[in-house]
Amino acid sequence: MKVGIIRFPGSNCDEDAYHAVVDHLGAEAVYCWHKDHDLQGADLVILPGGFSYGDYLRPGAIARFSPIMQEVVAHAQRGAPVLAICNGFQIACEAGLLPGALLRNAHLRFVCEQVHLRVESIATRFTSRYHVGQVIRIPVAHGDGRYTADGDTLERLEGEGHVVFRYVDAGGHVTHEANPNASMRNIAGIVNGAGNVLGMMPHPERAVDTLIGSADGLPLLHSLADSLLAEVGA
Repeated sequence: MKVGIIRFPGSNCDEDAYHAVVDHLGAEAVYCWHKDHDLQGADLVILPGGFSYGDYLRPGAIARFSPIMQEVVAHAQRGAPVLAICNGFQIACEAGLLPGALLRNAHLRFVCEQVHLRVESIATRFTSRYHVGQVIRIPVAHGDGRYTADGDTLERLEGEGHVVFRYVDAGGHVTHEANPNASMRNIAGIVNGAGNVLGMMPHPERAVDTLIGSADGLPLLHSLADSLLAEVGA
């Protein structure tokens, strides 16, 4: 499995993603610069967190027009997997790979803390190693993470099982207090209709070792590896 990690000016989680993929998953990883038109044969693309282009205009709005994004969109349209984390989620929404938008946190403050997520679906290539209802701990670090969409989109996401992660308390209950940014319906992560693009505000690449607080992001990476290996085997 080869992973392409996209680097924009202002990315700051690209090396975290590289560390998670290479040192914990044991896969090959390459960096893809924002001006390039080459994913270097990547099977999986990661849009990492950070502040691409300084979040000018709004987060992800400029990165969406980077040359490399033409290749990322084509990669996704072929049905290949894209993992869009934090700023990557914002970019994916701006690029039309995922519905909705990420707005300023309701309290207008940057939030950086460990949060609890409930796994809402394991019928995706990103979550097969979890179980439905499992509560995991993953860190967040964002100022614009409030997931927002119109009513019809929210109903479709819920009805078609495309809400993958939801903010909850330690007991797995959906509460206002457990929502770090006031995302609609406590949504923390979604997949597209084809199921090959996952966008999430929390950082699974920063949850790969109990030494730094949690290893609950590892099953996501292993789920992806499983799905890609199954495709090769097929």
